[in-house]
Amino acid sequence: MALRKASREQTAGERAAPGASHDWAVELRGVHRQYGRGSSAVHALRGLDLSLPRGSFTAIMGPSGSGKSTFLQCAAGLDRPTDGTVCLGGTDITGMSENKLTELRRSRLGFVFQAFNLLPALTVKQNVLLPLRLAGRRPDGRRAAELLAQVGLADKGRRRPDELSGGQQQRVAIARALVTGPDVVFADEPTGSLDTTTAAEVLTLLRNAVDTLGATVVMVTHDPVAAAYADQVLFLAGGAVVDALPRASAAQIAARMTSLAAPSYAAATA
Repeated sequence: MALRKASREQTAGERAAPGASHDWAVELRGVHRQYGRGSSAVHALRGLDLSLPRGSFTAIMGPSGSGKSTFLQCAAGLDRPTDGTVCLGGTDITGMSENKLTELRRSRLGFVFQAFNLLPALTVKQNVLLPLRLAGRRPDGRRAAELLAQVGLADKGRRRPDELSGGQQQRVAIARALVTGPDVVFADEPTGSLDTTTAAEVLTLLRNAVDTLGATVVMVTHDPVAAAYADQVLFLAGGAVVDALPRASAAQIAARMTSLAAPSYAAATA
């Protein structure tokens, strides 16, 4: 089934970043994130530089404390960097007001979380349409039906989330993330609470969203099997990107993660 991409005009107050390329879905330039001050300060990100192309699937991995979650929060406008710039779809979001950031997240970003975060009082279809309502756009029932069919839930639109399995709820979350035709879908451990078979189904849906809809997916994961679905894997350590692998197998990714955990490697990147 051919799905329609939602069209969108740039909202008031958004501006293209100087020198930013519209070929990039996500750009971070010299991004630092520090928590606290003085000797007790924690440097979660240390001058992070990266550019992720539109229509790509990127997995972010790294040891505990490497900065994965902070990266996701800064890239998605959920947290502000201490220094540096963040651009989404060519728009510099670094200095945006909280109201403008909220508007941008509602209209131009999609989110898939480990815990699904569906509203129990709403039906499946209503959950999928919620981002359109929050963005002040007309709910498009036909688009919701198309997306639910795409994720294999064409007959579940009238159900409540608690009537679905965990895997089905995550499918709803993916449909909800795609309904606005976002610049980027950020996925935070989307398979962390799923069994192996269901996780594979969910990851295939994310892969297909990139391949058939031209979506851009950025996924934080600890699972090499999940990361193997991505076009590239970026490895973080000490708040910086220290390595990358294009379209690698789970075994290759696991081996690279093992090397990141080695004391000699950690000392070299300190």
